[in-house]
Amino acid sequence: MFPKAHITIAAATTIVVTAAILMSPSADVEAKRMSYTLDLEQGKASKAVSQKSQQESKEAPDETVVAEAQPQINSETAEQPDPEPTPRLDWQTFDIESGDTLSSLFKQAGFNDGIMLAVIHGEGEADKLQRLYAGETIRFGSDSDGKLAAIELQRNLLETLRIEKQEESFNGTTEMREPEPRPVFASGTIDGSLYLAAREAGLNDRLTMKMAGIFGWDIDFVYDVRKGDRFEVVYEELYLDGEKFGTGRILSARFVNRGEENVALLYTDSNGDSDYYSPDGKSMRKAFLRTPISARISSSFNLQRRHPVLDVVRPHEGTDYAAPTGSPIKAAGNGRVQFSGWKGGYGRTVVLKHGDNITTLYAHMSKIGKSMKTGARVKQGDTIGYVGSSGMVTGAHLHYEFRVNGSPRNSRTVKLPDAQPIPASEMARFKKVTSQQIAQFEAFRNNYQHLALAPED
Repeated sequence: MFPKAHITIAAATTIVVTAAILMSPSADVEAKRMSYTLDLEQGKASKAVSQKSQQESKEAPDETVVAEAQPQINSETAEQPDPEPTPRLDWQTFDIESGDTLSSLFKQAGFNDGIMLAVIHGEGEADKLQRLYAGETIRFGSDSDGKLAAIELQRNLLETLRIEKQEESFNGTTEMREPEPRPVFASGTIDGSLYLAAREAGLNDRLTMKMAGIFGWDIDFVYDVRKGDRFEVVYEELYLDGEKFGTGRILSARFVNRGEENVALLYTDSNGDSDYYSPDGKSMRKAFLRTPISARISSSFNLQRRHPVLDVVRPHEGTDYAAPTGSPIKAAGNGRVQFSGWKGGYGRTVVLKHGDNITTLYAHMSKIGKSMKTGARVKQGDTIGYVGSSGMVTGAHLHYEFRVNGSPRNSRTVKLPDAQPIPASEMARFKKVTSQQIAQFEAFRNNYQHLALAPED
């Protein structure tokens, strides 16, 4: 038998070897050991093979292990292929003049009528290329093979028609640029005429006409304006690429006529419709224009007037406006055509019916508007005909009558019904918007007065 010491040593050795065997994993276990890495940017975990398993995989490749060991590619950092450069086009530019045709312009650019027809019969708005006007600019773009690839028709600084070749056809789109509006203040006092005072204040003729139109339902700018009358206007100047190119809308205006103040504010309601109103929400428009034409009065309303041709006392139941033949005549209000044609001594005449009790008559026309057929709807301001001298007259003029329940009224003094005011449902919004306009107007006005009173250096 062995000594006790030997038995003790052998037992200890056995325990150590057994523990080592148990604690040491097999090659199969080691090969399948994985670690995980967390990508915080990608928000996902990925497997990584241990170094030993990678080494053993080289000796005995395993398809699953090799796949797991492939490097991960970050789509955000990976190099993307460079986009194909836009083909460079050679452009030919032509200013369209009176007498130019689309065909002649295509030929000048080196393209035949077959190409032209292919363009105007293309898709989208390509057919709009057929409408050309003097003063516009057209460009033809050719590719490296000399084939037509694009056309640009610049109608003005804001509108351009672009046509591009797409596969086997041409496609057209209209592009509109939005100008930057900047509010501007102008003020003037009338000494001679409104137009002279407006020009001195920096207003162009279009803005002057617009201002006269805003207040024209209450003020007759031919007869009511007096020396010393004043006006103040906040309007838009339009800028494109930092440069001024025109004027826009009148935002607010004040006109003092014979000491009476009239204030108009531009308001766009929740439906997108814009019009001018007084600060209390009343429309600046009336249901009728005070005058259907901008011209001087040659004969006033007079029920005791002696007729210039018959030389007898015959009531003049309207107002005559002297104007050149061909001057347009506007409908005084919304309505329907009650009569259109020749009416005895009135000559070529149109009668409009407005509601149940008002009619307006326009006589002695040289030509009646094409759409003025009996029963046709007419809107206020529509051109219904043109000044002439048809019928029993001594010269070209418009004879205009305003009748209520069949009885003649003086169109220059009759009280005209107002257009619809701001509805109660819209009043809160109206007050909020126009209070800002009034504050802007007063700020401009105070600054203008401060500069006017400042001493000169």
